[in-house]
Amino acid sequence: MGKIIAICNQKGGTGKTTTAINLTSFLALAGRRVLLVDFDPQGNTTSGLGVDKNSLSVSIYHSLLDHINISEIILPTQLQNLFLAPSNIDLTGAEIELVSLDNRERQLRFILQPIKSQYDFIFIDSPPSLGLLTLNSLVASDSVIIPIQCEFYALEGVTQLLKTINLIKERLNPGLEVEGVLLTMADFRTNLTSEVINEIRSFFKQRVYQTIIPRSVRLSEAPGFGKPIALYDKHSIGAKKYEELAQELLKLDTVATIDNKGVSNEQKSLR
Repeated sequence: MGKIIAICNQKGGTGKTTTAINLTSFLALAGRRVLLVDFDPQGNTTSGLGVDKNSLSVSIYHSLLDHINISEIILPTQLQNLFLAPSNIDLTGAEIELVSLDNRERQLRFILQPIKSQYDFIFIDSPPSLGLLTLNSLVASDSVIIPIQCEFYALEGVTQLLKTINLIKERLNPGLEVEGVLLTMADFRTNLTSEVINEIRSFFKQRVYQTIIPRSVRLSEAPGFGKPIALYDKHSIGAKKYEELAQELLKLDTVATIDNKGVSNEQKSLR
């Protein structure tokens, strides 16, 4: 059975889409079968993987509201093990159209559950808001990765996101957990970055990934060429850090799996 992970922060500019594209790419290169669901009406994940979002005849919107089987809208990417459920501006109207539906918070879950076992991981790139689309992402997921930018007011809004996650756990998705907190856009030339890192590690403690994503021109350039950093510049610092993140996630996921089976509790110390 696969694992569904939402990448979520209602604050924009935190590296959410960059993480969605590049983390899934390195997981695919590590031999995992991965589906990336672009659930943001901006469709930046779709275009960042080289798909023309403006020419799509069907997208995640049509699975969500026209009941087209999601298998019919999934596209291959430039990486053998990475697949994309694309999005575009059509999804903008979904927020309003979902309001009148029964189980409106569970529509994405209904779509993804039948195909969950076909993938090792399904990642959802959520929109920068706490509306119905993000709510659907969190209800559909087993866990959530929260990217946080290493800048002033880094924790602004995160408290509200955590409250939302806890409410969803209580009422809609009891199994939802915080998979990890990812520090992004770090500039180690400044004292501010170190202060923010310390603040976030103090707040989230062991939930913060050891891997920190630095500011990188190459990471910023890659989406303009429709490529993940692994294909655009695999030797760049951004590529090396996202590869590290993928390996860290796999290691922690293996430890959690062993732990849940009761085989070993000693490995908890890794987290």
